[in-house]
Amino acid sequence: MNKEHQYEVTVTWTGDTGSGTSSYRAYRRDHDVRTGDKPVIEASSDPAFGGDPRRWNPEDLLVAALSQCHMLTYLSLCARNGVVVTGYRDAARGTMRETAGHSGHFTEVVLAPVVTVTEAAMVDKATALHHDAHETCFVANSVNFPVRAVPEIRLP
Repeated sequence: MNKEHQYEVTVTWTGDTGSGTSSYRAYRRDHDVRTGDKPVIEASSDPAFGGDPRRWNPEDLLVAALSQCHMLTYLSLCARNGVVVTGYRDAARGTMRETAGHSGHFTEVVLAPVVTVTEAAMVDKATALHHDAHETCFVANSVNFPVRAVPEIRLP
């Protein structure tokens, strides 16, 4: 089964302060991310690179995408394997290393999901399914750095 899916977004720079990019400090990094009729994501660059700390930045969005994909894959696997999840919260964190020449790369993302299941008998399976979720997550399979899940399973 080789289905292809297309994802289209429009990114529009909104940071011209009147003189464009006449110098590195002459413009804001603000931009809007749109797709279809979904709410606009107001974004910028990381504050370390002159961005607005109140807006999402690409690095935030990458870590969020990894966390979301893992969660959605995991919940699907739980539903199909008889594990009843009643709560899920992930405090994901990513590490990016700057390198010479105004470049850099992510070195790792660690997902830290705290999952609540309804019965003690489900804890082992709930833990094991994180491995399966990682192996089948579309986004994690698309990056070239480690993505680790360090789950905690709780009972109500």
